[in-house]
Amino acid sequence: MVGESRKWMILVATTWIQAFTGTNFNFSSYSSDLKSVLGISQVQLNYISVASDMGKAFGWCCGVSLMYFPTWFVLFVAAFMGLIGYGFQWLLLNNIIILPYFLVLLLSLLAGCSICWFNTVCYVLCIRNFQPNRTLALSLSISFNGVSAALYNLIANSIDPNDNKLYLLLNAIIPLITSLIALPPIIHPSTPPDPTRHDSTNFLFLTALATITGLYLLVLNSISSYASIARLVLFGAIFLLVLPLCTPSIVHFWKRARRAIDEYDLGVHEEFLGTETPSPDALLDSGESYYLKEEDSCNIVLGEEHSARLLVRQWDFWLYYVAYFCGGTLGLVYSNNLGQISESLGYRSDISSLVSLYSACSFFGRLLSTSPDFLQDKINYCRTGWLALALIPTPIAFLLLVSSGSKATLITATTLIGLSSGFVFSTAVSITSELFGPNRAGINHNILITNIPLGSLLYSHLAALVYEANIGNSNKVVSRDGSMVCMGRNCYYETFVWWSLTSLLGLASSSLLYFRTKTTYDRLEKRKHRTHVTVLKSFSYYDGN
Repeated sequence: MVGESRKWMILVATTWIQAFTGTNFNFSSYSSDLKSVLGISQVQLNYISVASDMGKAFGWCCGVSLMYFPTWFVLFVAAFMGLIGYGFQWLLLNNIIILPYFLVLLLSLLAGCSICWFNTVCYVLCIRNFQPNRTLALSLSISFNGVSAALYNLIANSIDPNDNKLYLLLNAIIPLITSLIALPPIIHPSTPPDPTRHDSTNFLFLTALATITGLYLLVLNSISSYASIARLVLFGAIFLLVLPLCTPSIVHFWKRARRAIDEYDLGVHEEFLGTETPSPDALLDSGESYYLKEEDSCNIVLGEEHSARLLVRQWDFWLYYVAYFCGGTLGLVYSNNLGQISESLGYRSDISSLVSLYSACSFFGRLLSTSPDFLQDKINYCRTGWLALALIPTPIAFLLLVSSGSKATLITATTLIGLSSGFVFSTAVSITSELFGPNRAGINHNILITNIPLGSLLYSHLAALVYEANIGNSNKVVSRDGSMVCMGRNCYYETFVWWSLTSLLGLASSSLLYFRTKTTYDRLEKRKHRTHVTVLKSFSYYDGN
């Protein structure tokens, strides 16, 4: 019972870490103030955002560190990097200290590295403790990263709804506090117990709670502009985040309720066969038997471990890289620029609500990535095919922004991009694990997401250049700090055109990856089916059928 309970407590701890460390979603909330204090241009502001994404290029260091240091130690290294990176920026915004621009870039880089290290710790914990169900554990844990903006918005409004600078202080201290709270189940690792046949029921329970949490934040965040209301909504959100701790008790209750039936069925079956027959899931999910050891025409072997050198030699990796580069990364850059996009279109007062909307939709997109696992017996399981489907909304969203600059269009596009990018962020970890091996996923996935800083640099620089070029053609608005603000659809029109074409390239790349891997996934499905049939026949024979 202890080991069984601990693995669920670890999963809950990772959801807390993810929920309170998605600090990159908050950039749009304070970016205008940062631009004002530093007196910089839009291009220079975008470089700060790029520096944060550049921190993800060092995520592989966390994967290596986890091989030599305890998980709790790496977790606190991440927390202190964020404390320093965001803390000094908050001091800058409040005119307590003066920092040169290049040092702000370094602080942003350190903060971005902190986010990536937090994510990697959660990936490794889920993979270690949920070997056969790691894709479900990963998707569920990663999904909570999408509610970060909504939670931070609630906390900020609970303290002072009019202080956007407060976000940086919260970014600095909340991840550290969360790490301390999540420490107990992490600091005492134990060998994870064998998977139980009730794990899927527990995942359904946790997914249902996650869905309720997301809907709660999405619906009530819009009415939390007053401090008193925000405090009530925040209290309810924290209650929903703590509620999954009941999972170990539910596991224990369920096992006790079914123990007599299970022991009777297993004992009679063993007596008849003379040996224990493992369940279909055990046959498929135990050790290496889960994976195919048979190569197809594309030389893909599901679950085969890939070193970094072997990884970069695979065509499938580069198709995967381009799909992520032109899909999930593009969605992340859109969220970083959402503040300036809203301001240019005349919706400055709606920035916080739009950021929260993107965050909530990203959460539901991540949660939807569990669909292939829950529905694998009813629909096509091929996860790369789901990746291709998830990228379809992104070009549609940018084409909508090209056609109209209305508030309804902006809300619709933000919703579509949030859902799409959230799904990609979550399912990508599982795809990395399946295509290139679970044991090195912490390193290999961080090699994959090096496309985030590259894409952030390219896409953000393009957006900033278009923005600056159109200042002279727009109705100039002088802000209170004297900087020029581009107003009108032209400020981002060309950017949306280029981003829509880029997202189409990502869709094409993901489609090609799907066709290359489909055969291997089909073989996996056939093998699962044969195993289930074999076990069912053994039981049917005993029953006289």
